[in-house]
Amino acid sequence: QVHLAESGGGLVQAGGSLRLSCAASGRTLGSYSMAWFRQAPGKEREFVAAISWSRGSTFYGDSVKGRFTISRDNGKNTGYLQMNSLKPEDTAVYYCAARDGGWRIRVQGYDYWGQGTQVTVSS
Repeated sequence: QVHLAESGGGLVQAGGSLRLSCAASGRTLGSYSMAWFRQAPGKEREFVAAISWSRGSTFYGDSVKGRFTISRDNGKNTGYLQMNSLKPEDTAVYYCAARDGGWRIRVQGYDYWGQGTQVTVSS
């Protein structure tokens, strides 16, 4: 069993930056992948980025490519999402998720989810 806890959300002006963290507990994520999704009011949960924990390979959704960076710290068993050049349309609840195996871009591909953290970008 893996427990995930996000932190780092908040209110930021357009063009600003935030870094989200996702601390994993219960087991080390050696063979796992971690992803970030987001959900804005009235919209479906959207894939943002994913990382293979062992290899560090990454993949990004088109809407965040070049602005967001996903990373992980093996020693801390923690994943991160660095968000730069934020736009009002990035406003959403951001969730981290994990699965045993390679990353997926679909919500259904993940077994473990955090509780979410709110990110609000003002114009």
